[in-house]
Amino acid sequence: MIDVEISSAETMEQAIRKAGIIPFFRHQLSGFSIQELTKPGCWFDGDEDPLGPWDWKIDCLMSGDIAYGKFLCGGKASFATFAFYRELMNIRRAATLPDKSGEMIMNCLEKQGSITIKEVRALLGVKKGQADAAMSKLMHQCRVVTGAIERVYRGPEQTYNGWQVSYFCTPESLFDGIIPLHTDHSPEESLEFLIGHIAKLTDGAASRKQILKVLR
Repeated sequence: MIDVEISSAETMEQAIRKAGIIPFFRHQLSGFSIQELTKPGCWFDGDEDPLGPWDWKIDCLMSGDIAYGKFLCGGKASFATFAFYRELMNIRRAATLPDKSGEMIMNCLEKQGSITIKEVRALLGVKKGQADAAMSKLMHQCRVVTGAIERVYRGPEQTYNGWQVSYFCTPESLFDGIIPLHTDHSPEESLEFLIGHIAKLTDGAASRKQILKVLR
């Protein structure tokens, strides 16, 4: 298992790099999440750091080769380094194509490079929940990732309480300059590669069925 205790942005990045690909929140595969690796007292409402990984993820994204988005466990927040994200991208893009809303968002990204949920709402003419769903679908298809996150400061004292604005972009934009973006593996080979990797991370304790649930 990943022998890193997360207590800072630096150790969180170390954990992500050691895992290669990992969900943010606890799920059915015990011990394999940022939440479970976080030192007690540092998880969001902890005594030591009230924001913890929720804020530290911003620094992790600034590395330029870590993807963040809703792409594991059926569409839950997750992280992946370039080498592992491109394998997942190879699987997902072969399986599905964007729907009409997705095509509109992708065309907009091609023109302006990034987009916020507020802009997605205006583009599609929908409410926030529908905009979130459209973006979640594209993230699960590995066509969109979170390119940057901006901290929002509010009130007369400009206090930061964890409110953030995300800017979404394509993996091609996020990983610009990292070559090659596309793997030589077939989608089936990419799936076996990721299954084998996670099996090793869990010291063989995770069954194939459990791993597939993480990768779904």
